[in-house]
Amino acid sequence: MAVLFGLAMDYEVFMVSRIREAHVHGAAPPEAVLAGSRHASRVVTAAALIMFAVFASFIPGGSTMLKPIAFALAVGVCIDAFLVRMTLVPAVLALVGRAGWWLPKWLDRLLPDLDIEGERLTADRQKDGTDGHDPTPPVAVGASSCISPRRMS
Repeated sequence: MAVLFGLAMDYEVFMVSRIREAHVHGAAPPEAVLAGSRHASRVVTAAALIMFAVFASFIPGGSTMLKPIAFALAVGVCIDAFLVRMTLVPAVLALVGRAGWWLPKWLDRLLPDLDIEGERLTADRQKDGTDGHDPTPPVAVGASSCISPRRMS
């Protein structure tokens, strides 16, 4: 059961983080769900099919104790990935709209501000008017302390 829960959370992170990224970059909630699902569904599908194949491979030759567990995990991965993570979660996010991304102020103050997607970096670059590239050429480290061959003698 823990394996199935761990896989479900991975699939959820793939889907929702991509949907949130589209929403943060200005897409309306239905468009964000569509864009995020379009990009993340390939990853989730591939991962679910791989895990289904791994679990299903234990069914034909496994022990009688292992067969029901492998079958349950294979079916559980498919139901979770395709029905819950790729159908129900995006549908609920599309239905609730902006309320799906709402966070109470008191909870926002308690939670740490993690900038995983680099939003703060993008905002700082736009504020500075730079694109993040330094126009000065790089300096070799230790170039001024090199010993010339004549000084060694």
